[in-house]
Amino acid sequence: FSPTLTNIGVSYAREFSNSIYGGITVRIINERISDVNASGVCFDAGVQYVTGKKEQIRFGIALRNVGPRLQFNGDGLSLRGSIPLTGASLTMLQRNEAFEMPSLLNIGGAYIFDLGEKSKLTAALNFTSNSFSKDQFQGGAEYAYNKMFMLRAGYMMEMGSPGTTNPFDRTSALTGPTGGFSVEVPLNKKGTTFAIDYAYRSTNPFSGVHTVGARINL
Repeated sequence: FSPTLTNIGVSYAREFSNSIYGGITVRIINERISDVNASGVCFDAGVQYVTGKKEQIRFGIALRNVGPRLQFNGDGLSLRGSIPLTGASLTMLQRNEAFEMPSLLNIGGAYIFDLGEKSKLTAALNFTSNSFSKDQFQGGAEYAYNKMFMLRAGYMMEMGSPGTTNPFDRTSALTGPTGGFSVEVPLNKKGTTFAIDYAYRSTNPFSGVHTVGARINL
């Protein structure tokens, strides 16, 4: 099997005051495997509150994967059969039930340590409430140099005992250490930048997830 998952998103963010920021993302989703695919649209939305003398304290809440139900369709759901004693053949289509998208709620906070004119260290904690699996806690840190190079490391733990030690008690394969980096370069003097992102998420079972992305910030 060779599954393919595609996400195409458009985001809009706005500064409502000196301390409150908000944004929304509209995403088109497509999942495909063995002549069967499902497509749909979902929404993400979030709000961030920034405080402190140097705006070093930040709190945020985000709701993700909110949208209509998805349903798989395609030739992979049909099969050919024969009628006994007659020799006639027919094609049967299996019924496929629509399913809800895995909505989730993120509540997190971060503190930024100023290490000099060009270096910053950010420590963050996050709680995730999942609609169809156990809730999770995430912790991580990011080191940024000159707003161009970012290095990240973290750890994800699923709630419930012994959910972090016995893989058969887990509801998600995405647990354990994570890491990644970004390279962001300016394109003009107006603040437009281009960035390449890489992230690794360990999984149990399977062999981990590698994610590579590209961004243009206008």
